[in-house]
Amino acid sequence: MGLFSMRTPRRFEHKYIYYDERKEKLSKIEEKAKRDLGMLPEEPYNPESIRGKFLESTTHLKRKKESGGASMSPQVAVVLIVVLLLVLYYLVNGYWFGT
Repeated sequence: MGLFSMRTPRRFEHKYIYYDERKEKLSKIEEKAKRDLGMLPEEPYNPESIRGKFLESTTHLKRKKESGGASMSPQVAVVLIVVLLLVLYYLVNGYWFGT
């Protein structure tokens, strides 16, 4: 039922074959610890480094991002509005269309 849906192209997702996420996190933790101890110079401020920090700190936004932002489709919304209008018509007039 594609009455109101706009087809959008699929997003490009490149997944590395030989990438170890755990190893990357460990190296970032080690680097941060060395910076805190003074073994490495301070990292210069980069505005891009704060991107996504708000989403990481809130659980409900993290769940929404992981689930793909499950929202109501336009078809379901239109059907729901039509049903609500029919019920409102019945409540106002006291009878359905055919009777």
